[in-house]
Amino acid sequence: MIFIRYESFRSYLKLYPVTSVLIALNIVYFIIIAWNGDPNNAYDASKFGAFVTDSGNNPFGMQQPWRYITSIFMHSGIEHLLYNMFALLVFAPPLEHLLGHVRYLFFYLLCGIGGNAMSAFVNVVEGDLYSHVGVGASGAIYGVYGAFLFISLFRKQQLDEGSRKTVYAILIFGVIYSFLVPSIDLWAHIGGALTGFLLYNVFDRIRTRKKQRLS
Repeated sequence: MIFIRYESFRSYLKLYPVTSVLIALNIVYFIIIAWNGDPNNAYDASKFGAFVTDSGNNPFGMQQPWRYITSIFMHSGIEHLLYNMFALLVFAPPLEHLLGHVRYLFFYLLCGIGGNAMSAFVNVVEGDLYSHVGVGASGAIYGVYGAFLFISLFRKQQLDEGSRKTVYAILIFGVIYSFLVPSIDLWAHIGGALTGFLLYNVFDRIRTRKKQRLS
């Protein structure tokens, strides 16, 4: 089972520096926002970098595009933060090992952006007349799940059976939970997972071509 963490704290930091930094940034940013306002308040969240769209003037959030990234490091409450950081702590390290540190960071940020983009797109399609304020690392984390879904389906030899079943269970539970809890942005999760699935497909193709050239 690749999702069981056996490393010591020091070994974890050494082996997975990008994941470690991402977790630290999320925690520090949450403390800063909580110290200066209410992370669960839409006004305070917007002030500190939440992803904001408006159906009339800014349907895709492109007036301040940096919010596509800053919102990935924000959370609405301590439970939201702890849940996402636990998922990142446990499930992201194997992917950082597979992709390499730099490529993994690129992957993670793009999945978060993809989750926000999907959320904005669906709001436009549905004709949502209200402003949307979104925060959380869930889109990026679901991108990690999406990558492992690709591996589970098309590169089965890279995962043991227990790990594959874990990936399926997490995605099924995540979709059901997203439907049951109104405050969760289901489409951000789906967008992140889809981005992760497609991105890993691209990386896998690049890796395969390099191996073919060398052989």
